[in-house]
Amino acid sequence: MPDKKKLKVKIFDKEYSLLVENQEIAAELAEYVNTIMEETRDELPDQQKETIAIIAALNIAYDLFVEKNKYREFSIQATDKIKKIKLLLEESKFMSSPS
Repeated sequence: MPDKKKLKVKIFDKEYSLLVENQEIAAELAEYVNTIMEETRDELPDQQKETIAIIAALNIAYDLFVEKNKYREFSIQATDKIKKIKLLLEESKFMSSPS
């Protein structure tokens, strides 16, 4: 198991100490979460912090859902293309084999 390193991040005006395996990725994720929370606060300035956090979490979950669906669609298309290539290769072998 890789060694975990301590990282301090600031999210929504509060500092957190995290134990992470990859500091760069963790810092980038924290910045992303902070950005989404700040954007949500800007859009809904009269809401409580908890409400902003829940809406931000839903926005992040939505982004993940969209990306997962893109990946799923890409995977389906790639699998279909691979099947077609295999069929073409099989046909090519059949047509080029001596009778």
